Amino acid sequence: MGRAFEYRRAAKEKRWDKMSRVFPKLGKAITLAAKESGADPSTNAKLRTAIQNAKAENMPKDNIEAAIKRATQKDVSQFTQINYEGKGPHGVLIFVECATDNPTRTVANVKSYFNKAGGGLVPTGSLEYMFNRKSVFEINESVINNLEEIEFELIDYGCESVEKIGDTVFVYGDYTSFGSLTDGLEKNNIEIQKSNLERFPVNPIEFSETQLEDIEKMLDKIEEDDDIQFVFTNIA
Repeated sequence: MGRAFEYRRAAKEKRWDKMSRVFPKLGKAITLAAKESGADPSTNAKLRTAIQNAKAENMPKDNIEAAIKRATQKDVSQFTQINYEGKGPHGVLIFVECATDNPTRTVANVKSYFNKAGGGLVPTGSLEYMFNRKSVFEINESVINNLEEIEFELIDYGCESVEKIGDTVFVYGDYTSFGSLTDGLEKNNIEIQKSNLERFPVNPIEFSETQLEDIEKMLDKIEEDDDIQFVFTNIA
């Protein structure tokens, strides 16, 4: 979804007390990363990223450590990552990434969110080509002296572009360059605030304020679900 729309939603979320829904998602990401490649962040880049994102949201250290420990529990192995695609109000395209221990429950819930909003799910893969998957890194502008120099330094690591929005610098690259870009930023002693793999619409669509209100109501319901990790749309 477009950066302007993302900032609007981020500002809205700051006004709401959403830690009760954010922390479980961050904890699940940490647990899954530790389960997949080990509990040592120094040798597990995915876990390092998950911890970094949790710290950026002020998740307490005890919560982070507890999430890592949960990776050794037997029931964690039942978690699977599933994507759902669909159309929402006013034809908006929505791509949902989930991590769940009960796919039957999750698909039923996701279907209900779409159906109640007048939309519906589409076959898996239908929207894949309508989004470009990118590596996205967020950096505080205070650690960047010159945007052009940083972009030049990171080109060999897979950097495609750099932009500044507010007091945050965004570094973009292909999704396959996530690891190399992480290495490049670390070698240049640039502290990463947050990083993720995100989906950007190939053809972003403008919606009216009234339409966006309808869409946001649906997105709010989707994002309240602990099984849902990320939601992407084709909103400009």
